[in-house]
Amino acid sequence: MDFGYQRRCLWLTGVLFLLQVQLFLVVTLAKTQIPLSSSYINNISSSISSSSLRRGGRRLLGCDLFKGKWVVDNSSPLYASSSCPFIDPEFDCLKHGRLDTRYLKYSWQPDSCNLPRFNALGLLSKWKGKKVMFVGDSLSENMWQSLACLLHASSPTSSFQQGLPLTSLMFPDYGLTIYLYRTTHLVDIVKEKMGRVLKLDSIQGGNAWKGMDVLIFNSWHWWTHTGDIKPYDYVQYGSTIQKNMDPLEAYFKGMTTWAKWVDLNVNPSKTKVFFQGISPSHYNGMEWGTSKNCYGEKQPIQGSTYPAGLPKAHSVLNKVLASVGVPVYLLDITTLSQLRIDAHPSSYGGKSDVDCSHWCLPGLPDTWNQLLYASLI
Repeated sequence: MDFGYQRRCLWLTGVLFLLQVQLFLVVTLAKTQIPLSSSYINNISSSISSSSLRRGGRRLLGCDLFKGKWVVDNSSPLYASSSCPFIDPEFDCLKHGRLDTRYLKYSWQPDSCNLPRFNALGLLSKWKGKKVMFVGDSLSENMWQSLACLLHASSPTSSFQQGLPLTSLMFPDYGLTIYLYRTTHLVDIVKEKMGRVLKLDSIQGGNAWKGMDVLIFNSWHWWTHTGDIKPYDYVQYGSTIQKNMDPLEAYFKGMTTWAKWVDLNVNPSKTKVFFQGISPSHYNGMEWGTSKNCYGEKQPIQGSTYPAGLPKAHSVLNKVLASVGVPVYLLDITTLSQLRIDAHPSSYGGKSDVDCSHWCLPGLPDTWNQLLYASLI
């Protein structure tokens, strides 16, 4: 037999076999294709959200930095309020007569690793020549003032300019400037003939945030305000204008606009983006088993979980962060802050009412900055 002819027959037989296998696979896959149901898409979204949280520093040291407990630490705090000129009176609890100083003597202990101690000189060197901006409300200011005090304790030579919406603090020895841009909702509030309009799909104020090396955003506190303290009269989304909107719905729409702004305006090779996370309040004592608010509380909740669980806004924020293409590093401060029912100004903020929203300085925001530092080293 002609060996060339035999080889050609064997080759054709092999080709036919491969074609049959491919046909079988196509038919099988067609029969077993998974439909894109809503539950399937939601599962994908959940996976993306978890991935985003890990990417956001949750496991930077090989453990979950945000799962742990508060432990006594007599080496805290790292600065004295009397030596820091940047603390607002409403955050200076010692100045207003708080005598129980035990709230100053706690540090956050993750379950399976040690959180690096804040190193001001190390951070100043790392940020040499950089521009860092906090963008948000008075809770951003709480964290900004904490960072200003932590850095000032190691490098007291500085240049401070306070304004609204922009405040700056420069450390000339390092060419570092840390900014605070005050905005209640991140999206715009515009004065029009009808009144003040919260525009959920507009961020004109974002022009001031460009060109930074680090951005730390925050927003939630003001979305729940009602009555006279609400800073707007109407809510607009697209062409629809209404008097009120469900806070969580409005938050989701506004934060989605912010997410789009980040994707369009942030170059991740130059700028690192953080989100401060949801800072809780403690006005409803029933959440932790008492009938009062934070007034008179002198120690943290024991353990690693908050009895009432996470606020709904936490889920909304995670959903939005999962949609951002640019890496956004979530400082997931919610649970660890929920445990600190003792750390608010309460009646020691120089005001007639009890403040269970903000935090004493020195105090809890120093831990927020310690977590920020841990995500940078």
